Amino acid sequence: QICVNIFRTLPPSENPDFDPEEDEPTLEASWPHIQLVYEFFLRFLENPDFQPSIAKRYIDQKFVLQLLELFDSEDPRERDFLKTVLHRIYGKFLGLRAFIRKQINNIFLRFIYETEHFNGVAELLEILGSIINGFALPLKAEHKQFLMKVLIPMHTAKGLALFHAQLAYCVVQFLEKDPTLTEPVIRGLLKFWPKTCSQKEVMFLGEIEEVLDVIEPTQFKKIQEPLFKQIAKCVSNPHFQVAERALYFWNNEYILSLIEENINKILPIMFGSLYRISKEHWNPTIVALVYNVLKTLMEMNNTLFDELTASYKAERQR
Repeated sequence: QICVNIFRTLPPSENPDFDPEEDEPTLEASWPHIQLVYEFFLRFLENPDFQPSIAKRYIDQKFVLQLLELFDSEDPRERDFLKTVLHRIYGKFLGLRAFIRKQINNIFLRFIYETEHFNGVAELLEILGSIINGFALPLKAEHKQFLMKVLIPMHTAKGLALFHAQLAYCVVQFLEKDPTLTEPVIRGLLKFWPKTCSQKEVMFLGEIEEVLDVIEPTQFKKIQEPLFKQIAKCVSNPHFQVAERALYFWNNEYILSLIEENINKILPIMFGSLYRISKEHWNPTIVALVYNVLKTLMEMNNTLFDELTASYKAERQR
């Protein structure tokens, strides 16, 4: 009955140029009926007397595949139910877990390298956030590969804004499980750093801050140079939201403590950009933020700050 009522071929979008960030989704006309079926199925799965050993004759790999195809539905109400259903199936059917992960992996690879369109990316990532949370340690090679070959390249997607919060959560979950993944993750994000989209840069900076919140000091030392070269570029960005987001790093107590421990490396990287902006930037808010950052850095190492100021002025006079 479930198969007959909810498994169907999704119609092509009524708007071929449908932009999920701008346009209203097409809602499923028969939703009142379909919703009842989902609710019934969920109660069935959540029933204390439910026996996966009997149900596995019906809830098999083919069933899961059909369920995953429905995640491309434009109707957010349906995707929300699907998310809960798939999560319950993952929890109760141990024999299907590897298959579910593999199929989500395939959907994401198709999304990145072929279609660039799939409506249910955020929902699938939300399920993955819980799955990653439950991974045993040490992490298997296949899980690390999924992080580096699938989740990191997903940052290049055009519609990143639609699922970035869930994607960043998954990445941070991996780093909390295995801190040694921090260096390859940050290098991966730097490799895919947006060149022309300010909105995306702001998102990347937000994610970098989330990563730095859980980074271990030994890992920080490995990536501080390339990372702060990128942050210096962001601070110099004429788009004030990018510059502002980068400067907000100096409001984070833990990041400040990491900078202070490594001030001799970080100050020379940041100094030129900050000093120039303090004199030239068009936006008074940015100039005020930069003054505060320069003051903080000067307090961390006054001698080095004075040396850099003198050499910067000497350079300018040549």
